[in-house]
Amino acid sequence: MIQYALKCENDHVFDSWFQSASAFEALEKSGHLSCVVCASNKVKKAVMAPRVATHDGDTTPKPLTDPTTDKEKALAALRKQVEENADYVGPRFAEEARSMFLGATPERAIYGEANGAEAKALIEDGIPVAPLPFVPNRKAN
Repeated sequence: MIQYALKCENDHVFDSWFQSASAFEALEKSGHLSCVVCASNKVKKAVMAPRVATHDGDTTPKPLTDPTTDKEKALAALRKQVEENADYVGPRFAEEARSMFLGATPERAIYGEANGAEAKALIEDGIPVAPLPFVPNRKAN
């Protein structure tokens, strides 16, 4: 997998992962890339910094770009709020949400992952859930 910083014709900058450099090139050539902000299909690689270990050996992934627009800053603030104030339950999200709704476990703020069928079942059963506008970090709090 390879991560690229991308930029659309409207100067929106965002990151995306690709299976390989050739996979990126094939998607770019066929017009199957689109901006996550405005949906423009005129997307090119942006200037990006290499990921290098620091003097203390830290290789923790860092974003290739910092939020620049008001929307990007709001999304970053929402992500920070969720990650600091809720428990990440990963793929157990539907099970945990249902358990809290039924009173089997104490209520608390959670976030995680659910497939379409799980999310639909939660909603149909009246369990309050909402999608997040970002992919959660895959780590436990």
